[in-house]
Amino acid sequence: MHTCRFRSIVLALAFFIAMPAFAQNGRGDHWVATWATAVVGRPQPGTVPQPGFGGPPPAAAPSTAPPAAGPAAPAAAPAAPAVPGRQGGLPLPPPLVINNQTLRQIVHTSIGGNRVRVVLSNAFGTAPIDVGGAHIALRDKEAAIVAQSDRPVTFSGRSSFRIPAGAVAVSDPVDLVVPPLADLAIDLYLPGELGSGPSPLTMHNGANQTNYVSTTGSHLGEATLAASTQTRSWFLISRVEVMAPRQTGAIVTFGDSITDGTRSTADTNSRWPDELARRLGEQRNGPRFAVLNAGIAGNQILGEGNPAAGMNSLARFDRDVLMLPGVTHVVVLEAINDIGIARQNPTPSADDLIAGYKQLIQRAHTRGLKIYGATLTPYEGAAYFTPEGEAKRQAVNQWIRSGGGFDGVIDFDAATRDPNAPTQFKAEYDSGDHLHPNDAGYKAMGAAVDLALFRSGT
Repeated sequence: MHTCRFRSIVLALAFFIAMPAFAQNGRGDHWVATWATAVVGRPQPGTVPQPGFGGPPPAAAPSTAPPAAGPAAPAAAPAAPAVPGRQGGLPLPPPLVINNQTLRQIVHTSIGGNRVRVVLSNAFGTAPIDVGGAHIALRDKEAAIVAQSDRPVTFSGRSSFRIPAGAVAVSDPVDLVVPPLADLAIDLYLPGELGSGPSPLTMHNGANQTNYVSTTGSHLGEATLAASTQTRSWFLISRVEVMAPRQTGAIVTFGDSITDGTRSTADTNSRWPDELARRLGEQRNGPRFAVLNAGIAGNQILGEGNPAAGMNSLARFDRDVLMLPGVTHVVVLEAINDIGIARQNPTPSADDLIAGYKQLIQRAHTRGLKIYGATLTPYEGAAYFTPEGEAKRQAVNQWIRSGGGFDGVIDFDAATRDPNAPTQFKAEYDSGDHLHPNDAGYKAMGAAVDLALFRSGT
């Protein structure tokens, strides 16, 4: 008890001392996202996903996409048929339903600032959502917030508001000193029932971050939330922005479960984009960049499977990359699911996937962004590995390295493969399913990114 209170006082003092460093907002300052997630539409029980919302394939089509999290699959696991309520052959957790409760959700910043705003999304909803109130604070520990850091959040001057179907809601600016690489607690009071009607729920499934659902009623800004349950998904929140100097940019890491951080240790921010953010933050004289994670477990360049895996990357690129405030660079690590799910099927071919990359490159360049290609990591031993798929992976990686399409290359394959068995992960980097790295593997990936790629003019 005393330790927690002492820690809160120390944190609060540190933030108040840091205020002068952020006090000057010159005319050139702009909003930059410090944290973001890629949202998907969760179909409600008993409903059929709408076309274009990442819905499942026809019942006869096999779906072998790996689950967003869970026990390792045996190396020789057979393909799992598409079954309603199942993902990758494993049962999905019961859908969370919120009714007259407060959500306290935890997000981890990359850069800091002295003004902040929150963006909520009902992008996939077909009905409006009523929010009874919102707060933001610095997170202390678990569901507790730092004393005196709590701030109410309004939208168009209103403490309660409605998010129309398909819309986003951008909050009014909030004066709060937000440190880099810190946890924020975002409270949303939802007076009605959320998650049980026919409207898809906008969320991010594989957060790898514990979030809290209160007991009945509004508990906005409470020092320690009385939680009735926990969840490792994010609901409605899509990004958090801070006011930053004009030269501050944002790097979007765009990919699938390996970018999302599947099988990394929960609540430790051990994904490879987290490691990249830490390294950038440690630079004394280097440029300042936010790192925004737009990974979705199970996502594909061209295909779509379970709704939790989101829309194909070409369909979601505008929302999850191009529309983010402050974005200057993109890192693409996608296609292993297209390859794996196809198994022996020649479609999509390596050329098909390269054509998809070229579309992303063209769209990024149209917006003046630098876009870097990351090589696909080894996957021999994974549930959907085939020799045909490995040949595609090698062809795709060869093009990424030497095709000249991307503005630069990040060689995650070289950073994680076993030199004695290059189609496999190094044993010390393998999470156990032979597809996803463990924490050490994710750290090695983050360490493999050449920070010179993000210098001015690169």
